[in-house]
Amino acid sequence: MARRLPPLRSLRAFEAAARHLSFARAADELHVTPAAISQQIKLLEGHLGLALFKRGPQLSLTEGAATALPLVSESFDLMERAVERLRQGRDHGPLVVSSSPAFAARWLIPRMGRFQDRHPDIELRLSASIRLVDFATEDVDLAIRYGAGRYPGMHVERLKAEEVVPVACPQMAERLGGVADLLTVPLLHNTAMDWDVTFPTWPAWLTNAGVTVPPGLSPRRFDDFNLVLQAVLAGLGAALVWRTLVAEEICAGRLVPLFPAQPLVNAYHLVCPPRHLDNPKVAAFRAWVLEEAAD
Repeated sequence: MARRLPPLRSLRAFEAAARHLSFARAADELHVTPAAISQQIKLLEGHLGLALFKRGPQLSLTEGAATALPLVSESFDLMERAVERLRQGRDHGPLVVSSSPAFAARWLIPRMGRFQDRHPDIELRLSASIRLVDFATEDVDLAIRYGAGRYPGMHVERLKAEEVVPVACPQMAERLGGVADLLTVPLLHNTAMDWDVTFPTWPAWLTNAGVTVPPGLSPRRFDDFNLVLQAVLAGLGAALVWRTLVAEEICAGRLVPLFPAQPLVNAYHLVCPPRHLDNPKVAAFRAWVLEEAAD
């Protein structure tokens, strides 16, 4: 018989919001926005045809929701145990690591050979995405994420610090002397970093360097790190980039750091559910990648 259940995503939002009595804390736990939690609650209330929360100065549950919450929480616990039972056979499968496309291509892949030499029995697969992983529903063992490192309920370990550095191709760099000379060349901006308020924009960086920024300064915009990098290599302008991701080009002389790099507040982190640390493949990758990052 077909089960007439509400959408699982809406139930997860309800369970987290009801347990915390807070849409904001539920959003932090599920790595979404409070607005997304609110939308899922509204969908669930519409599906059920009744209210689940008493909205006021302080969020509270209706009587029916309070009665149902322990059963819903227990159901998710049972589903999590069932999924773990299904995944027990994955000890013999590949190790799946999620990271952003840029970090995977420019830092992980050049080092993968050393991991395979040390662990020839482990098949390492990379899942490249900027989207946060849902470990409860996705076949991912470990993630590497850039940010503040706040992932509630997860094991989080700082992997590598990052710096921002202005770079240009050698031909353009030869034309630049002082910092103010940057205003004489096209400036490139990666809009994919707009979410990170700690990553400086060109106006903020120039101002911090003592340069008076002219009104109407409008850097050329790209929505992907690799596009910005290729544009700089092609001589289309100068860009502020993560030093870790252009280290190879700087060492080879294809890019020139125009001025000293500056440390960023955010960093790269290893992220996974605590139970994944018991997996020998995860333990092997963790030890290896921490060693690589320390070099």
